[in-house]
Amino acid sequence: MTSTAPGPAAPSPMNICVFCSAAELDSVYTDAAREFAELIGKRGHSLVWGGSDSGLMKVVADGVQDAGGRLIGISVEFLRDVARPNADEMIVTADLAERKALLLDRADAIVVMVGGTGTLDEATEILELRKHGMHAKPVVVLNTAGFYDGLRQQMARMEAEGFLPIPLADLVTFAEDGPQALELLGA
Repeated sequence: MTSTAPGPAAPSPMNICVFCSAAELDSVYTDAAREFAELIGKRGHSLVWGGSDSGLMKVVADGVQDAGGRLIGISVEFLRDVARPNADEMIVTADLAERKALLLDRADAIVVMVGGTGTLDEATEILELRKHGMHAKPVVVLNTAGFYDGLRQQMARMEAEGFLPIPLADLVTFAEDGPQALELLGA
């Protein structure tokens, strides 16, 4: 009689917050976003995102939902008219500060995808809070097509010149693709 030891336990479902653009973008970004979103949904995780039904935010929400994942949208009053109508849950906040706080509160982990100043604002606030010990949630920058190479270089310089009170690797990690991002999150 042979006994088989149980294999490694599957990761618990997570609420993965994704910061990304609501703009329509080139396929190099949308294809990578769709692949990452499908992995989130297929692995049973939920997407926590800015709630928009446009641009890259829509691509990510579509991919997660089509693969069986849940959608938790957190929009803001002045963007209510572009909020996704069929999210599993949609919260509308009064302002951007409340939105960012609620995105962090509802997330188990954070992934920063390509985006503009809004995405950069969200990312830097989350990193600043992590730096000061206000949360310990993993933060991964998904560096599609080298989009964040400059940010990685700048952050390495901040670390080298003593601007970061904790090691950069304890603050944020960079992933080149969706599977690597999920691996870094333990998802």
